[in-house]
Amino acid sequence: MNSKKIILYLGVLFIIIFFIAPIIWQILTSIKTNDAISAIPNVYIPKTITFEHYLELFQRRPFGLYIFNSALVSIVSTIICLVIGSPAAYVLARIKLPGKNIILALVLIVSLFPYVLLFLGLLEVIKVLGLGNNYLALIIPYTGINLPLTILVMRSFFEQLPKDLEDAARVDGYKMIPMLVQILLPMTLPALVTTGILTFIFAWNEYIFALTFITRDTMKTIPVATAQIGGATIFEIPYGPIAAATVLGTFPLVLLVLFFQRRIVEGLTAGAVKG
Repeated sequence: MNSKKIILYLGVLFIIIFFIAPIIWQILTSIKTNDAISAIPNVYIPKTITFEHYLELFQRRPFGLYIFNSALVSIVSTIICLVIGSPAAYVLARIKLPGKNIILALVLIVSLFPYVLLFLGLLEVIKVLGLGNNYLALIIPYTGINLPLTILVMRSFFEQLPKDLEDAARVDGYKMIPMLVQILLPMTLPALVTTGILTFIFAWNEYIFALTFITRDTMKTIPVATAQIGGATIFEIPYGPIAAATVLGTFPLVLLVLFFQRRIVEGLTAGAVKG
């Protein structure tokens, strides 16, 4: 084996360790006893494994309800994004509209705009509409923030589809909506999966809006609930329960990405090479 391959393998190994090490550390911390967590020097591999930190999350807090809240908000906002974004992307890809380039430029600008800067404006809107402590206070902003990305990704996929396919469908009597739903969308499944998962992950992990717009304890999402886990005293940091909460909060995302891994790769790489 030559030196270039050795350097390449070492580089790949370093990158893997760099990204995997914090995850492994969190998992190990979540199953350590409190004595092992606070031990000096650090105990890297626990001799005794415990699941008391996971049990504590559900015994002392309604953590199952927090998982439900995150799942509800994330799933609903993702579905709305795909339902609205797909037809909009098709229109921008196939139909000649006055000011079409301006619309696309605005969509691109909005997709690049830091969503945190929208915080104060959205807060005033939530106050005026009386949506505080309502799931819509999170679903609407999440949908609005992720909709431009959905439109841009889906538009690029629609542009790659042959127009002859649509012409043939129209000859067979298909109207625009049935053609879109029954013929075109199944052919853009990688794009739907990719944008859907990106939208879901954003909504699942978002913290600032969820912290501010939702103050009722039973409606909190996982990121907010995890950040607010406290110890027996103000001086105690409950590393074990926090680690357990982060593992539980990350586990569904890992399963989602692993399950749709092939579709995600297809969606991210489509259009990179034109033949």
